[in-house]
Amino acid sequence: MTSLCANSTIYSFNSNISLHSKNISVFNFMPPIKRNNVYSPYTIRCSNIQLSDPNYVTIFDTTLRDGEQAPGASMTAKQKMDIACQLAKLGVDVIEVGFPAASQAEFDLVKLVAQKIGNNMDEEGYVPMICGLARSTKEDIDRAWESLKYAKTPMIHMFIATSDIHMKYKLNMSREQVVKRARSMVAYARSLGFEHVRFSLEDATRSDKEFVYHIIGEVIKAGATCICVADTVGCNLPNEFAQLIVDIKANTLGIQNVILAVHCHNDIGLATANTLVGICAGVRQVDVTINGIGERAVNASLEEIVMAIKCRGKEVLSGLYTGINTKHIFTTSNMVEEYNGLKLQPHKVIVGVNAFTHESGIHQDGILKNRGTYEFIPAEDVGFIRATEHGIKLGKLSGRHALKIKMLELGYNFEEKQLGDLFWRFKSLAERKKNITNDDLRALILDETIQPQIGLTTWRYALASPGFCATLIN
Repeated sequence: MTSLCANSTIYSFNSNISLHSKNISVFNFMPPIKRNNVYSPYTIRCSNIQLSDPNYVTIFDTTLRDGEQAPGASMTAKQKMDIACQLAKLGVDVIEVGFPAASQAEFDLVKLVAQKIGNNMDEEGYVPMICGLARSTKEDIDRAWESLKYAKTPMIHMFIATSDIHMKYKLNMSREQVVKRARSMVAYARSLGFEHVRFSLEDATRSDKEFVYHIIGEVIKAGATCICVADTVGCNLPNEFAQLIVDIKANTLGIQNVILAVHCHNDIGLATANTLVGICAGVRQVDVTINGIGERAVNASLEEIVMAIKCRGKEVLSGLYTGINTKHIFTTSNMVEEYNGLKLQPHKVIVGVNAFTHESGIHQDGILKNRGTYEFIPAEDVGFIRATEHGIKLGKLSGRHALKIKMLELGYNFEEKQLGDLFWRFKSLAERKKNITNDDLRALILDETIQPQIGLTTWRYALASPGFCATLIN
C-alpha cells in the first residue's frame, strides 16, 4: 500500500511502484505546510490571495481554449466573452482565452478579454491573469504578445511535444532540436516582455524521463516561470502519474524555483484522480474546464477538483484550498452547457440534474430526516437550485415518507391509514409509468375506487387543495 500525503495520508492505492526517486519520497518534496507565510520562490496569484502560501492551489481554467476544442463545442465571440466574465466572477486565477495565432477572430477575442477582464480589479484586489496559447515559434509568440500585452498580468502558455512518437511523426525533429527550439523560444518570449512564461510538455507521460528532466531544466534556465506536465492522451494511472511528478521534482535542476502544473485528460476516466495525486505530490497549479469539456474524452472538471479540495482540503489535504467562489459553480456550468450545446449527463458529478435528487425510498427517508445522511456536499455550496423543496423524485422505488411529503407539497394531508391506501395505488402506477407528474398524483385521489377509503374530512380538504379544480377541468 502506497500513500501520497502532506503530513497525513491523503491518497492511497495498491501498487508495486514505490513513490521514491533516489530513495527520496514524496514527503520530501511537498512544500512546507504553513499558514500565512511570506516566502515564495515565485508568486503568480493576481488577487488578494497570495501564492506565497504553499497551501494555495491555483486554478488554471482552459474552458475557452481546450474546452472549445471538443467537437461541436464552438462558441461565438459574444458567448466566450460572457463565459470569461463568469469565470472572473467564479474567481479562477488564470483564464486561458484561446490561441491568438489561430485566426484573426481568436486574436481579437484574446485582446478584448485582456483589455476588459484583465484589468477589471475588484474591491479585494482580484483580477484574473489572462493567458494565450502559443506553439514554440516566433510567429505564435509575437501574436500572443500583441493580444495579451494589454492585460494587467498577461501569461503566455507555450508548448512542445516531448514523446518520441510525437517528435518523430508530428514534429520531425530530434531531441536536440526540440530542446534548442524550446530554450530559444522561451528566451524570446521573455525578451518581448512576458514575465509569466508557462511551458508545457505535450505528451509528457509517454516521454523518456531523463529527457523530461533535461528539457525542463533548460527552459527554466531560459526563463520559464511555470512548468506544466501534460497527460495528453490520458494514459496514466494515478500511481504512475504521482511517480512522474515525484521524479521530476527530485531530478530537475531549478524546479524548486517555478510553479509546477498538470494538465490531465480523461481517456480512461482518471483525469480528476491524476490531477488530485499531482496536487498531493506537490503540484500547485491545475488545468481544468467547466463541466470537464475538451478534446476526445475531455479534461479534468473544475467542479470536481475544486469541491474535492473544498470538502477534504482541511482535514485530509493538510489545509489546501483554492480561491474559487463555489456558489457560482452551477450557474457557470449552466452557461457553458447552454452556449456550447453539449448536454450534460443527468448523473454528472456536482452539476448534473440528478446530483442532488433522490428517488430511492431508503435515501428519501434519510434525506427528509437529515440531508447529511446522503448528501456529502450541500447543494447550496455550489449554487444548485432544487426543482422541489426536498429534491425528491417519486418513482417505483420511493417510500411512504416521500409520498407523504410530496402530497403535503401539493396541499393534501392524509392520516396514516389513508396514506397507506393511497401508497399502494401509487406503487402500482409507478410500476407502469416512469415519470410521475403532479397531475398523476392528483388523479390518484380522484380515482372513484379510492375516494371512499380516503374519508370525508380528507376528501373535503383535498377539494380545497391548490390545483384541484384545474385537475377536474382537465
